[in-house]
Amino acid sequence: MEGMPRTLAEFGFFADAAAQAPAARVIPYRLNTPLYSDGADKLRFIYLPEGASATAAGEDLLEIPVGAALIKTFAFGEGEARRLIETRVLLHRADGWVALPYLWNAEQTEARLAVAGARLDVTTPRGEAISYRVPNKNQCKECHGLAGDVIPIGPKARNLSHEWLRDMVARGMLDRVPGGADVLPVWETRSEASAADAARAYLDVNCAHCHRPSATASNSGLDLRWEQSDPAAIGIMKRPVAAGRGSGGLLFDIVPGKPEESILAHRMASSEPGVAMPELGKATVDPEGVEAVERWIASLEP
Repeated sequence: MEGMPRTLAEFGFFADAAAQAPAARVIPYRLNTPLYSDGADKLRFIYLPEGASATAAGEDLLEIPVGAALIKTFAFGEGEARRLIETRVLLHRADGWVALPYLWNAEQTEARLAVAGARLDVTTPRGEAISYRVPNKNQCKECHGLAGDVIPIGPKARNLSHEWLRDMVARGMLDRVPGGADVLPVWETRSEASAADAARAYLDVNCAHCHRPSATASNSGLDLRWEQSDPAAIGIMKRPVAAGRGSGGLLFDIVPGKPEESILAHRMASSEPGVAMPELGKATVDPEGVEAVERWIASLEP
């Protein structure tokens, strides 16, 4: 981490960091279906250097140039009670992406580089008291790792709105609106989408960064990416590679029509270490995510 900014302010990403007011060429964005992180409010931004722009490549990740950064701040609470917890920076350098976690102080005046991570007592929006984990430098690779490299996982064209993408083109920060964009449902209005689309979008965002080929959980045999269409690859009537206690005595990852017999739903609904999935990034169960996946499994024809 030698040579990396020791404080978030050194980057100059924000005109007012405490208010999360972006500086020039720092553009806020949101994902249609976001990653669940114990109910944290997440403020997302992309920084592109002067004269640089991203390029579109289908419905997968935008190609983001060297010198750019993805910035994500985690916060709990609302209004004057809002507390900034951490800001994660993914910085694109010539030799690849670097993940940098910055921890906010109690006074909310500064965020400092926290290479070793941290633990903080936090109350979630549902009133659950948790020990929130700011990941250390190496833990970032567990979710952002692919074939040994650190990569972004959030800003895929399919999970970004046409409106935002068109605005980026108008700003000269994106070459074109890619095909296959804006197809994942907006989470707040997921009831208007099909059960399959809501659940597959959730699994794509929350699980597929590990459960895909060449990623950290590729040995599970599951590929939970949105574009995967093979029933066995997404877990339908697939036996687990290693049937430990995480399986809860169940036999298949997904049993059509029977969420109560499906390992995938069982592990999502647990907060017990060694059983709960995802393993990292949360300490609580996401009831909305569980409901969406169970509804989809229940809708599958046996």
